[in-house]
Amino acid sequence: MADTISILNKLKTGDFKTIGRCITMVENELPGSEELLQHLDFSRKVPIIGITGPPGAGKSSLVNALLEQLLKENKKIGILAVDPTSPFNYGSILGDRVRMSEHFNNPYVFIRSIATRGSLGGLSAKIIEITDIVRNADFDLIIVETVGVGQSEIEIVGLADITVLVLVPESGDEIQQLKSGVMEIADVFAVNKADRPGADVYMKNLFSLLHTAGGDKEPAEIVKTIAIKHEGITELLNACKEKLQKQNNKFRSYLLAEKAYRLIQNQRMKSIDKAQLKADIEKASALHRFNLYSFVSAYYQ
Repeated sequence: MADTISILNKLKTGDFKTIGRCITMVENELPGSEELLQHLDFSRKVPIIGITGPPGAGKSSLVNALLEQLLKENKKIGILAVDPTSPFNYGSILGDRVRMSEHFNNPYVFIRSIATRGSLGGLSAKIIEITDIVRNADFDLIIVETVGVGQSEIEIVGLADITVLVLVPESGDEIQQLKSGVMEIADVFAVNKADRPGADVYMKNLFSLLHTAGGDKEPAEIVKTIAIKHEGITELLNACKEKLQKQNNKFRSYLLAEKAYRLIQNQRMKSIDKAQLKADIEKASALHRFNLYSFVSAYYQ
């Protein structure tokens, strides 16, 4: 207990080594990680912005541009960049370490790449716990960038206070996009690479569709950006700040319920050893008239 309190006190000072140590403890479920999580301070209201969108939309470039703008405002920022994991060897490229390398030695910026480790929703299985660790450190804002796996990225809505969906002018049929879950979660749309042909028409159509879609949710803001030229970044940041100010307690309860659901879900899955499951299913599938659903039903008996 004394060691936990000591770690938490260092964490609250924003010590980067302690933050990294705590993340490693939680990510790998090392001894003391559960006690550490249970003593986190949830009174700190550090906002979390989720950045999501399809591959190639320029999410990392946009995060980099937002980071530079926030540093001009003397903000201390935590960046959690979730990278895809190979389903075969569980290795991860961790490409955001390279893309944001210019900020590694900045005392106002903490960057951590996290592998998905088999999670299908664009996020790491431990991202909720890791985000709460970083939230307990001395940051003004936390940005979480997802891997860009498509419509399954809706998990970000249960983690971030607001979600920015990054699109490009050639993203395709806006009506079809609006029907998908990943479009419905956005609080702010960033139409990136807006110097490309068709950007103005795309913006106009997107605006029209969002404001005629109906529903209880307030229409999302749409901002035109060119991340590599740092254009539209101030407008995007202002749109995010405005959305954060408009949040209410009802939405906060929703976020907490989503987090609790996923934490309970992960706890209940702990007893499943994926390597053993693979070995068992390999053996069972070699038998005559193998049925996956019968196998799964019997597996939990």
